[in-house]
Amino acid sequence: MWWVGAMAGSRITNEELDKILSQAEEKEKKDPKRRWINRMIRSAKQYHKMCPYYDKRTGKCFLKLGEKCERDGKFDGCPVFIEWLSKKYDELKAKNRPLPMDFLDLTLMV
Repeated sequence: MWWVGAMAGSRITNEELDKILSQAEEKEKKDPKRRWINRMIRSAKQYHKMCPYYDKRTGKCFLKLGEKCERDGKFDGCPVFIEWLSKKYDELKAKNRPLPMDFLDLTLMV
């Protein structure tokens, strides 16, 4: 039973786990860009089952300018989609324009 001793030293108490999770939540709350990106992803999920920038017929991503989509149109957690939203956030902030509250509003602004 050599593994019992190894695991006993690496256990995390509930208090430590709660502290770590609360720190992660506070970090996300403090970052308005991350919160806005998450809101846009949730909003996009309401309107689209697959990525709105994915071509089903050819399997290509419009955001990558015609390259093949590695995620087969799934945009939840897609680094290309998140990067595009991040750039949109930076563009809107640089122009001092109000941030859209819905994904459809974002697509109409472009």
